[in-house]
Amino acid sequence: MATSEIKGVFWMGKDTLRVSAALFAQNRQRLCEGLRGVQDLQPRAIVVLQGGEQRQRYCTDTDEVFRQESFFHWTFGVTEADCYGALEVDTGKSLLFVPKLPESYATWMGKIHPREHFKEKYAVDEVHYTCDIADVLTNLQPSVLLTLRGLNTDSGSVCREASFEGISRFQVNNSLLHPVIVECRLIKTDMELEVLRYTNRISSEAHKQIMKHIKPGQKEYEMESLFQHYCYSRGGMRQTSYTCICGSGNNSSILHYGHAGAPNDKTIQGGDMCLFDMGGEYYCYSSDITCSFPANGKFSPDQKAIYEAVLRSSRMVLAALRPGVKWTDMHRLADRVHLEELVKIGILQGSVDDMLKVHLGAVFMPHGLGHLLGIDVHDVGGYPEGVERVDEPGLKSLRMGRLVQERMVLTVEPGIYFINHLLDGALASPTQSSFFNNHVLARFRNFGGVRIEDNVAVTADGVELLTCVPRTVEEIEAFMGDGHEKSFCPIVGGQKV
Repeated sequence: MATSEIKGVFWMGKDTLRVSAALFAQNRQRLCEGLRGVQDLQPRAIVVLQGGEQRQRYCTDTDEVFRQESFFHWTFGVTEADCYGALEVDTGKSLLFVPKLPESYATWMGKIHPREHFKEKYAVDEVHYTCDIADVLTNLQPSVLLTLRGLNTDSGSVCREASFEGISRFQVNNSLLHPVIVECRLIKTDMELEVLRYTNRISSEAHKQIMKHIKPGQKEYEMESLFQHYCYSRGGMRQTSYTCICGSGNNSSILHYGHAGAPNDKTIQGGDMCLFDMGGEYYCYSSDITCSFPANGKFSPDQKAIYEAVLRSSRMVLAALRPGVKWTDMHRLADRVHLEELVKIGILQGSVDDMLKVHLGAVFMPHGLGHLLGIDVHDVGGYPEGVERVDEPGLKSLRMGRLVQERMVLTVEPGIYFINHLLDGALASPTQSSFFNNHVLARFRNFGGVRIEDNVAVTADGVELLTCVPRTVEEIEAFMGDGHEKSFCPIVGGQKV
């Protein structure tokens, strides 16, 4: 059954998840409640958001696959391009503005739906055409239009502010809305958590399909293709949350491998360590999972040692996570565990406390421990006003600096990588070089890297683990050996997480 056949529900048919328009109605209610608490906000304020535009590839007439702008999607759940939305703060009344399509649309693109179709589909109060937006808003006599303008602290980009012909008629405030809607997106509702559980379940199963079917001699992009095929065919996920990373061998040490200059095109070798970081996206909600395992299904002693070092780090962070902890402290915990384990392996020597003072952990994990997750894979809210990044190696790449709160959804993704230019820099550093055992380090120069990335929802006293894949060495080897099915949600700190 197509999505249009079920009013007020997004559904891709078969066994895919049904998402009610009530999810977005609740989001709008929360946004209005948050704005009503803003000091000095005038009565009769109206939020105006502009949706994403259908874009074409460079100067051609070839359309790119459309993906909705994230703030607009969070508020209205609209899948179509070139729309606007408005929301009366005082009453909660919702208005959707859709393009008035030419008759030729019916020839090339399909049926032209009446406005009532969109009112039922998205459970909004009124639907008008975008060409009438200025007149409709004028009739509502707003004191001020609240438009969205603010910095994305991950990308450094400023979100696009709504603009339309005739907006100059109105008083506009573009500073009040952004911090309020960001805080709303930060905390997930029960309905949002259900969608994120779904994206994790399907993406976890897709990762398991790769572990079942990978063989030396295949190309990395074949694994990317298998992941995408499973997510789309079984989960209705047309898009992934980000560019797939399918690094094998030394490519597993390239943090954002898979880009145009290195497009997952290496042939996988039998002794390679694989690091596959991929997540499916359903109705714009993301997942972000990394699995690391040997291509031949059997860990070598060195692979096992590094993998179990990262696994210990992951498990200790999961056990420590709860509302009120500092996310920066979780990163520092991961760093400490990594250094302790590297001393046990023999790669490092000396005092771990002294290593931490010279930021040696960032040589092996230059990225942050994890980030917020939601409609964007690097979700908004990591650094609100007044929270500054810690300007230290590793920590300066951490995508969130605030205290952990209940109903946040986070990635926990510790990793150990052997990146030659970082190792060379550390060996040339007078403060870091003395900690290395060069004889042992030489054995790991072409190792690559290991990352273990799980998605978690923060609960009142811990976390709910959303990702369910084989994680221990024994589980991975058994699963890759015979495809044995079981639950892979581990026990941490005496509780199922």
